[in-house]
Amino acid sequence: MKLPTVAGFALLVTASALPQAHAARYGDGMPDAQKIRFCERVRDFAVQAYYDREKGRPMKVFVEDGSAGADITNVVIRRIYAEPGISTPQAAERLGRETCNAMMGSKGSAE
Repeated sequence: MKLPTVAGFALLVTASALPQAHAARYGDGMPDAQKIRFCERVRDFAVQAYYDREKGRPMKVFVEDGSAGADITNVVIRRIYAEPGISTPQAAERLGRETCNAMMGSKGSAE
């Protein structure tokens, strides 16, 4: 009785320690229209982060919960605070859109 239980537990531990065969992009399984709307929201957060940085406000990041939204938005916000070359709201918009599209695997918006 104990041997099958121990063997099953050992398999579970071993399987969870091994890396997955491939890592999917965040946007896999999401329609393009939804990706575009999501990246528009990320773009808005990028512009807000730019204004916050310019006014000397501290960086506002989302709690990392493993979701695509928090991860992508935090990457964009950190880049805006780290790169002084982003000197206009349009540059922040572009960075947010391009980063989001790259991380989501989308082709971009129809703007």
